[in-house]
Amino acid sequence: MNIRRSSTHPPNLSAFTLVEIMIVVAIIALLAAIAVPSLIRARKRAQAGTVRVDLRLIDAAMDQYGTENGTKDGATITVAAWRQYMKPNSRLYSTNVSIFGDTYGDQTFGTLPTVPSTVWDMSSDVCDASFWAPYVRSP
Repeated sequence: MNIRRSSTHPPNLSAFTLVEIMIVVAIIALLAAIAVPSLIRARKRAQAGTVRVDLRLIDAAMDQYGTENGTKDGATITVAAWRQYMKPNSRLYSTNVSIFGDTYGDQTFGTLPTVPSTVWDMSSDVCDASFWAPYVRSP
């Protein structure tokens, strides 16, 4: 039995070939290879920015505590003391820990809080010393 094709119904040519699908997958993989490192750098910089905000909050809390209590330069301000000047139920108020797990601890009045060395090392490829200014690396 011989089947004739009608000239009014051309063969179905709307399917993709394997080569076309492989080219699309290769292009998507190339775009992902370009985008992923940028996303990782942006995430690390945002995390470092969160630590910098924590340091600013601690510094402001110490200033408020020192002003209200007549604290002299060089005096130690405990975590419990400066935490009173944080927003209740915030992450820093509740845990006293950075997003990387570093404890901030007691602070010295009249000096700036320091960047935990683990955070400094981890973010050194995306954040230079000017990013952290005026804060310095902890010893």
